[in-house]
Amino acid sequence: MSRAISEGPATGDGGAPGVERFHATSGRVIGWLTVVIAAGIAIAGVSNLRDGFSPAVVAGAVLVGALAWASMLRPALWVRDADVLVMRNMFETVELRLAAVEELALRQFLAVRAADRRWVSPVVGRSWRRSTGRRGSSSGGGGTVADMAYPDFVEDRLRALVDDARTAAGVRPGSAEQLALPDAVRRQPAWPAIAVVLVSLLALVVALAL
Repeated sequence: MSRAISEGPATGDGGAPGVERFHATSGRVIGWLTVVIAAGIAIAGVSNLRDGFSPAVVAGAVLVGALAWASMLRPALWVRDADVLVMRNMFETVELRLAAVEELALRQFLAVRAADRRWVSPVVGRSWRRSTGRRGSSSGGGGTVADMAYPDFVEDRLRALVDDARTAAGVRPGSAEQLALPDAVRRQPAWPAIAVVLVSLLALVVALAL
């Protein structure tokens, strides 16, 4: 079974230890299929606008494709330098200092509490049945690393990294020292994704109004 992938130093990290990525557990196939179909409709529509193809259909296809890409293909999850959890979501990228993580839970999605706020990533999750039941190995065996279900592996790995980061920083979960850690959270809006969605939505509204 695929596990987190350890890579060399990321470009621009200046020799940092590297990046540990966690792959998505759902949504990718449907996301790519939706994007390809939407792109096909948009291209066909642009090629046939003079033959009466509706501009609203083109704008709608672009909007659906952009939303599918942003919601199902853009999200990613990784740990950088064994110190920062990066959650790339639909319209923003959130960087959480691992030592500042107060709580962590992985059910149908990953939920992390840091800086007295809750942050969510849809990249890794359990099925509804498994999220409400007991953890176990994917093969029903003894629960070794080799046969552990991937979401269980991710949760255990993140908890271990958080514990190591807290120990290194000398803080306890929920303590005043933890809440006072500098640069606990950094947020970066995904302006290109936001722009494409807004422009295609505006184009759809205008096309429908004409």
